[in-house]
Amino acid sequence: MVIGHDIAGIREDAAGQASIDVVSPADGTVIGAVVAGGPADVDRAAAAAAGAFGTWSTTPMSQRIAHVEALAEGLARHRELLAATLSAEMGSPIAFARSAQVGVAIADLARLVEAARAHVEREAVSNSLVVAEPVGVVAAITPWNFPLHQIMLKVGAAILAGCTVVLKPSEVAPLNAAIVGDILRETGLPAGVVNIVHGDGAGVGSPLVAHPGVDMVTFTGSRQVGEQVARAAAATIKKVALELGGKSAAIVLDDAPLDESVRGVLASCFANAGQTCAAQTRVLVPEGMREAWERAAVEAAAGWAPGDPRAEGTATGPVASALQRERVRSHIETAIAEGARVLTGGLDIVEPTAGGAYVQPTIFTDVTPDMRIFHEEVFGPVLTITPYATVDEAVDLANDSVYGLSGGVWSSDPRRALEVALCMRTGTVGINGAGLDVGAPFGGYKQSGVGRECGVHGFEEFLELKSVMGAAALLDDHS
Repeated sequence: MVIGHDIAGIREDAAGQASIDVVSPADGTVIGAVVAGGPADVDRAAAAAAGAFGTWSTTPMSQRIAHVEALAEGLARHRELLAATLSAEMGSPIAFARSAQVGVAIADLARLVEAARAHVEREAVSNSLVVAEPVGVVAAITPWNFPLHQIMLKVGAAILAGCTVVLKPSEVAPLNAAIVGDILRETGLPAGVVNIVHGDGAGVGSPLVAHPGVDMVTFTGSRQVGEQVARAAAATIKKVALELGGKSAAIVLDDAPLDESVRGVLASCFANAGQTCAAQTRVLVPEGMREAWERAAVEAAAGWAPGDPRAEGTATGPVASALQRERVRSHIETAIAEGARVLTGGLDIVEPTAGGAYVQPTIFTDVTPDMRIFHEEVFGPVLTITPYATVDEAVDLANDSVYGLSGGVWSSDPRRALEVALCMRTGTVGINGAGLDVGAPFGGYKQSGVGRECGVHGFEEFLELKSVMGAAALLDDHS
């Protein structure tokens, strides 16, 4: 059965329309299909969102919060279905899908609700009354690597702010979004507040970004597509939030605990088959620790061997598609040709399940800044090791990137680690393995994007500020 769009609160009939197959990366089989939308579908969804905006934007915050809390409860109620669907359509191991893909999405909504509860809509600033208002109709374009998490960060924050939404989920992993549409209908969200249009970038993404009825675009994906989104949105001067790529570095200081730093860096790099924008894929190690760190890393990598994503004990599933597998393998081939030395993994084909899009977790050493793999995002389970002589050199190497999304520092002295973290030109830094904090702002410097997601700052991305001059003294009359 082909799944249709969700527009104005109705799941549309997709019979007879062109469709896009959803292929399991575990074995290459077709597990579902969604309708291949086009500009006319975008027009209808944008009109539905615009029609719902007037009422939704003036709905009391308490009611908006109740709807988002009901959405979170729906995710929890359908956790197993969502986890199985995510695992099937994009390859996350089932245990990871249950905890990180679905569990983090639920946590996203909880932190956003906290931000909405604490939000001050009106305040006196100088002699003015400053009012925070919803930006309007939001186009949300989400990726395939953490699809549910990204949908919740964008849709949850937008509707709490009083915006209405047209969501274009990734055509690679759209089935979880269809479940979200079902949950939203179960919760009684008013028609048109959230609309879901399926399709690819050319058919739906491009007309959605350029649509004159859309006031803001929030996009997560590659740096290259992010540039296209920004250019298209510029024609109508839309507000744009971009969460793009990364090539994040972990700095291991000379007093860092060896085993803990190895386990932490490998977990950051290899989780979700390396398909994490904030993955720490470059590790910078003191020359004196290098050999010991490499030996420990090779030993630890054995625990990340690829396996069937449906099995509870699997740590690494396939990458999201056969196309993605070939992209990752191309990066590995280039690194070998440029002189990087493989410590483990590489190009040998492994197929824990026949026909699957698997890549061996791979560790390179002897990687230098003149190599492409030092700078280019692989988006697969590939780690590079580069030695350094001084901490200043390590910081320079970490900052030698057009990206600035994430990073890490390892040390037995947290204060020393903090000093180094503050020197890194990146939007987030984890000390001694600290991971994503969905209550804190997440986003990047440089070509890693514009804007922030998660918590208060993610909520505020969907607001505009109006200054009413000379009205500060009237605040109490409108609180």
